[in-house]
Amino acid sequence: MGTLVSSDPSVLNGLRRLLRGAGLVLLLILVVAFVAILVSLRLLTAGADAEAVELAHRWNEVVLIVVGVLGVVAVVLGWVVWQAVQRGVTKPLGTLAAEVRKASTGEHDHEIPRVGTGEVAALSRDVEDMRRELVQQVAEAREAHAEAEDAQTRLRDQARELERSNRDLEQFAYVASHDLQEPLRKVASFTQLLQKRYGDQLDERADQYIAFAVDGAHRMQRLIQDLLSFSRVGRSGEKQEDVDLEAAMRQVLVDLSERIEEVAAEVTHDPLPVVRGERGPLTMLLRNVVGNALKFRHPDRAPRVHVSVAPSADSATEWELSCSDNGIGIDPQYAERVFVIFQRLHPKEVYSGTGIGLALVKRVVEHHGGRVWIDTAATQGTTIRWTLIRSA
Repeated sequence: MGTLVSSDPSVLNGLRRLLRGAGLVLLLILVVAFVAILVSLRLLTAGADAEAVELAHRWNEVVLIVVGVLGVVAVVLGWVVWQAVQRGVTKPLGTLAAEVRKASTGEHDHEIPRVGTGEVAALSRDVEDMRRELVQQVAEAREAHAEAEDAQTRLRDQARELERSNRDLEQFAYVASHDLQEPLRKVASFTQLLQKRYGDQLDERADQYIAFAVDGAHRMQRLIQDLLSFSRVGRSGEKQEDVDLEAAMRQVLVDLSERIEEVAAEVTHDPLPVVRGERGPLTMLLRNVVGNALKFRHPDRAPRVHVSVAPSADSATEWELSCSDNGIGIDPQYAERVFVIFQRLHPKEVYSGTGIGLALVKRVVEHHGGRVWIDTAATQGTTIRWTLIRSA
């Protein structure tokens, strides 16, 4: 903004000088009138002769003249001050107001000229600086609005593209669940029939090749099924509801009962809470973490698995759950890698699987607004922790 200091003569300073000079003249006139009145009073005292009376009359005339001059000076001074105010303040301010109205009624690019002198000129410069700054701010606001509109357009385009991609993914899921698995079933079935019918005519190496083919077909089927489960998380259309994890855990123990008996495992759990989410994926989450603990058991001891729950230390609206086991454990340097899809820490000949289990767990947890991690402070086996939103 501009400054009020100006190199032009100040209107107010000119008025001050004018009033100061007029005041001195009026003071001088008043002094002369006062002296004349004092002299007249002395001459009119008792015993004054005719000459003194005459002289007093003359001083009275002087007083009348002085008063008259004083009146004339007052009128002239008022007129001069009025003209100065009109010329230096009123007219320039009127011109400035008219220019401001032009700029404020739509002509934002109308430049406000410098008017008047002194403080009025400085004011006109300040108003012009303010107009330029406002015009710049309006231009920036319009540019920001245009950028926001462009961003919204791009966002709508991305949303349409995402919708199209989701339709393609749904189509892929359909193909994976039907068209891709059917040839694999035929490969496995006809290979087994081949072995059954011509087994006595084949040597040991041929039987081994047939076993490889059947195992590969079965593993491919499991991989397709796991990929299908992974892709369907959050897209099943299942509604959010209150899910009793206690009931879900009972179902998981029934599903895994044969494996639990086979490895003589002990699976226990705390009383589990009710959370907000989708029943199917949450049940699959529990099945995966418990099944993972049974799979990676230690060869020298019977598996012990425990699922616990506690209020989350980070949020009053979350539960923190964990699944601990006494298995072979996970090296802390791989604590993040195990949640990446297809990442395996052990050969498939030692531990079977597709490498999707914990990646699927992470996808389910994050879909429900939680987080999952490996507790690297565990001293034995593996402890997986995750959070879920509490039921309202």
